[in-house]
Amino acid sequence: MIATYEQLLADVLPERIDTETQYDSTRSRFGELLVRSRLTGPEEKLMRLLGLLIEDYDRRHGMPPDDSTPAERLQFLLEHSGKGPADLLPIFGQRSHVNEAINGKRPIGVAQARKLGKLFSVEPALFL
Repeated sequence: MIATYEQLLADVLPERIDTETQYDSTRSRFGELLVRSRLTGPEEKLMRLLGLLIEDYDRRHGMPPDDSTPAERLQFLLEHSGKGPADLLPIFGQRSHVNEAINGKRPIGVAQARKLGKLFSVEPALFL
């Protein structure tokens, strides 16, 4: 028997994703649907809905847009990593330099970008 769209929705209870646990669960359900060779109409609708919920979460918790500045990327990583400006002192040397880099008033050099990349486990090019 083919499940109706309403039955599938009731089974999954899709809602806005706010936690990593919800995110993992939704991605798992999406993955289950993605690997099936044939989907019913209701399953296709559900997969599209889950995809939109995942995209929304990624957009709210992912990196800033590609056109963001190095300072905006640094601010984002600080906010989402649990690190603070004090963690950047070994990289920039002085508090004023840290604040200027965070606020976009001081360019980030290649050596600093490498250190920031290592600190945040990202590509140094994000900061150049």
